[in-house]
Amino acid sequence: MNFELSKEQSLLQAMARDFAEKRLEPIARQIDEENQIPAEILAEMGELELFGIPIGEEYGGAAGGYDGYVLVMEQIARISGGVAMTLAAHTLGLGALDKFGTEEQKQKYLPDACKGKTIASFAFTEPGTGSDPKQLTSTAVKEGDYYILNGTKRFISNANHPGPCVIFARESESQEVTAFIVDKWCEGYSISEPWAKIGMKGGVLTDVYMENIKVPAQNLLGQIGQGFPILLYGIALGKIGTSTAALGGTLAALEEALKYVKEKTHRGAPIAKFQAIQLKIADLKIKYETSRWLCYRLGWLANNIKDPAAFAAEAALAKAYCGDTVVEAAKIAMDAHGSYGLMKDYNIERILRDALIGPEIEGVSDMQKMIVAGSLLKR
Repeated sequence: MNFELSKEQSLLQAMARDFAEKRLEPIARQIDEENQIPAEILAEMGELELFGIPIGEEYGGAAGGYDGYVLVMEQIARISGGVAMTLAAHTLGLGALDKFGTEEQKQKYLPDACKGKTIASFAFTEPGTGSDPKQLTSTAVKEGDYYILNGTKRFISNANHPGPCVIFARESESQEVTAFIVDKWCEGYSISEPWAKIGMKGGVLTDVYMENIKVPAQNLLGQIGQGFPILLYGIALGKIGTSTAALGGTLAALEEALKYVKEKTHRGAPIAKFQAIQLKIADLKIKYETSRWLCYRLGWLANNIKDPAAFAAEAALAKAYCGDTVVEAAKIAMDAHGSYGLMKDYNIERILRDALIGPEIEGVSDMQKMIVAGSLLKR
């Protein structure tokens, strides 16, 4: 059992930390206020191969594994939840393409996406369905060598960026949920105004409108009726990103609290002298370390998934814990700041807003706990 990072992993982590501190930190507040990531930042991420870390080199990826992806996500999320959210949703889409795509599909879509020239999306949720496949209303009607897609998808990340989008619809002949690869901004594709969400600004969420989108039959992802297994696999991989985004937020809360209690003075000495403050710092450290090892282990497990159901349970466990823990950590750090933490002048205000996203996306915490319990009760 080896808990040390390899030389390559250490270099990858250091590179991500350097990029986050030098390029993201100076504009983190701007990204939050404008709800937009500057194009040059996305271009730099592409040049650094951050968009294709777990994807093989044969498809333009960095072949860094999901364990390497976790190391990068932690450093990005530590500085900007919105940038982390964008990267996580993109990698979720790429994971589904890499697992279920044909060789032709992978050669067509993965290289540009791994270089950040395009950004991927994954679209299942609808206004009236949540994530229940039995209530899916989007349709795919076969016409010759094409499928005609109609419907609305809700809360879709990266839908404003050009690139591939894995879209789930009910295939008309079989009435089975099926996945398709749609080129965003093709004819019939449009989006809503961005949702004004509470945190992780810059990670844009919109609704997607499909009006007679014409999709070539060769853009069917997997088989007809395989939509739900693709969804389960993709969402399990997606929880690596959401869990690690929460991990980065927990680390940010710890660092901001440490900085504040060392600088803020009371009668000539830092408030870190108070036992109550020291207990808060210890709690933050404990929460960070437990979240860190859950995420690092999940990334390692994702590199060689032997039992998808077992992996899904592990992903649900990590997501439930890390999603709840980042909120607790941000609140503790806010308490350490006192009333100053309520001001936008201090980063903890943004960190707390970002943290509130964690338990609610990619399946709420209670649902994740039900998945964990179900996997235990079936044994």
